[in-house]
Amino acid sequence: MNSSAARTCGRGKMSAPVVKMAGRCFYQLYKLSNSAGRLASGKTGIRQFSGAVVKNAAEPWRLLGAACVQRLAVISADQRPLEAKFSELMNQMELERSLMSDHELRLLDDKERLRRRQAVDYDSDEEEEADRDQDIVLTQDLEDAWEQRLKGFATQPRARGVVDARLERADRCLAEPLLLLTQQEVGSERLWMLPQTPWEAGETLKTTAQRALSATPGLDLQTVFLGNAPCGLYKYRMPRSVRDREGLTGVKVFFFKAVVSGPLPPPAPSSLWVRRSELKDYLKPSYLEKIRPFLLNL
Repeated sequence: MNSSAARTCGRGKMSAPVVKMAGRCFYQLYKLSNSAGRLASGKTGIRQFSGAVVKNAAEPWRLLGAACVQRLAVISADQRPLEAKFSELMNQMELERSLMSDHELRLLDDKERLRRRQAVDYDSDEEEEADRDQDIVLTQDLEDAWEQRLKGFATQPRARGVVDARLERADRCLAEPLLLLTQQEVGSERLWMLPQTPWEAGETLKTTAQRALSATPGLDLQTVFLGNAPCGLYKYRMPRSVRDREGLTGVKVFFFKAVVSGPLPPPAPSSLWVRRSELKDYLKPSYLEKIRPFLLNL
């Protein structure tokens, strides 16, 4: 191969990457021009917040904030048979591995002193000289005194909550966590659900959930919200008649978790405190499916 042919072949190899890079640049320019054209025509998927409605070119949704308020367990639950057996075993192991208390050491000293007094070569003069300046109180005397004090102590029955078990009361079922439900109007129905209210411009969704809780009639409640981000989302579509009339596709409800931090509130109208096992009697299955994963079981 002569020198001119070699130079021609080398230029061909070098020009291939250049052509590839130039093609890539033209493709990027084409994508940018296409995006600019869509922005100019308004055909974008960007959501703009206006009032309580998220306006999308295809699907507008109404935003709501809801408070998932739980009253945690006040007392520990009763032990199951297996738990009681395991607890007894752990207590026995702890007793066997523990050190003796001062009272148990004194009990051993009293037993040793009694053994010396019963011995044949017992010398009472030595022991009386050693204990002359101190009053000897036997451990058995202490135990007798403690027994008398124990008889004057009356134990109270374990508190388990109110007897009538009305769902409006937050002091029922103290060994189980309770969830706050309120009755609200949704269209032409009155449904049980978490306290919720529409989002307003200028506030965060957490503020919306707090406002929904404070707007519940007759509910005097002190709570602590756990975090600033929602813990769950529930959305549903409006009936076609409502969609055509209001121009909304549906509703998105953002849940925020909270717990009761102050005294237990008194009963309030249109409010219930229900256990986890009772939720199916008041909530729709699709709604319950969305809130069940983030319920605290403490």
